[in-house]
Amino acid sequence: MIKFGTSGWRGIMGEEFTFNNVRIVVQAIANHLKKKFPGEKLSVVVNYDTRFLSEKFAFEASKVFSHNQVHVFLSDRDAPSQAQAYQIIKRRAHGGVNFTASFNPPDYNGLKFNTETGAPALPEETDKIEEEVKSLMHSYSFCPYYPREEFIKKIDLQDDYLSFIQNKIDFDLIRKAKLKIAVDLLYGTSREYLDEILEENDIHVEEIHGYIDPYFGGITPSCSEENLEELKSLVKEKDCDLGIATDADGDRFGIVDEKGRFIHQNLILSLLLDYLVTKKNWRGGVARSVATTHLIDRIARQYDLPLFKTPVGFKYIADLYLKNKIIFGGEESACLAIKDHLPEKDGIIAGLLVAEMMASVGKTLSEQVGDIFDKYGKKEGEQKSIPLTVNREKKLNKLIKHPPNKLGDRKVINIETIDGLKLDFSDDDWILFRFSGTEPLIRCYAEAGSREELEKLIKLGLENIS
Repeated sequence: MIKFGTSGWRGIMGEEFTFNNVRIVVQAIANHLKKKFPGEKLSVVVNYDTRFLSEKFAFEASKVFSHNQVHVFLSDRDAPSQAQAYQIIKRRAHGGVNFTASFNPPDYNGLKFNTETGAPALPEETDKIEEEVKSLMHSYSFCPYYPREEFIKKIDLQDDYLSFIQNKIDFDLIRKAKLKIAVDLLYGTSREYLDEILEENDIHVEEIHGYIDPYFGGITPSCSEENLEELKSLVKEKDCDLGIATDADGDRFGIVDEKGRFIHQNLILSLLLDYLVTKKNWRGGVARSVATTHLIDRIARQYDLPLFKTPVGFKYIADLYLKNKIIFGGEESACLAIKDHLPEKDGIIAGLLVAEMMASVGKTLSEQVGDIFDKYGKKEGEQKSIPLTVNREKKLNKLIKHPPNKLGDRKVINIETIDGLKLDFSDDDWILFRFSGTEPLIRCYAEAGSREELEKLIKLGLENIS
């Protein structure tokens, strides 16, 4: 069944994700756009990542759109998701289709749909596309061999995006601080984006994995700690001040400090929010997903900033951004939104902001982590995933309907069910269970003031669904 999850439709290539199914989904999107914008000359931006067959899927989508007389702005090479979002806005297109499975394993591919705002589509819109898919599944057989070339134009996404972010970061400050930065492009779309803008601003860069490998060096193209071992080594070997990584489609980030230690995305989000509020005097709403650290809450309380909690999925944070309700939004899965930027997560701008923060504060990243714990209190967090089984699905659904008022000796003081089941305890400790929107997994997240209490919460929580 073709279904749009947390971030688009994803599937294993050759099983669910096939050329025929891609044609059906693209035709469904074309039908949806014709109904949404009746009588208008439609246009879309089509992009793709470095995965096996992504470029061919993108061209196949362009052919289908062209036969629907939808004008296509087709990226002339693989490009970051946020660069596509910028083009949708700049060209006033009616939407965008991006072929990427983000951080999923190499045998996956995916299709993301962005609206005319440049933001990821909300369920109310992808539900309509899914209905179009259902109506086409048993009757659609169109397989265009040639495109209608008058409806397809190849465009460069790089120059516009790099020009757009040039003035959003204080590169002079970074250069004067003489920061030496290591970047791990993870064989993805950020090559000649992240490394190039640093080099153009005369900042010392050490780079790895800046070339295409559809197998991503034998790992998943995510910015998780286990995938950044080479970046950790590079930082130490080259005596760098900072390591920055981006995932396959460039919209997520990973950070390594000057000692070659991975810094969890929750901490990076907290550091950046504190920096933007204290050093740049930003004021306004702050958003986080239910799976994201409560350090965000503590900072928001400290400066009397409105706090918004969303289900997992950047599209919900993007919606708040578009409504001008927030100046900052983040998810623990390395997603960042900031005011006056884009309604799409951006791993490149996140990494560059960390460099600017270091230059501005004048302290190493490890020192700043210590400072934020001193200021707001230390939090230990962890995420575990377990395979989804019929029995576990039943148990979790039962727990969501009938949440416990205690977990072990911890009293539940608040219950949230906007995405799975979240139990809040005293001292900003919590645990969350939710069904993954991208893989057949149940995800468990927890946060506590000590490692001992964290492990205890996770153990007790997993016992309830295993």
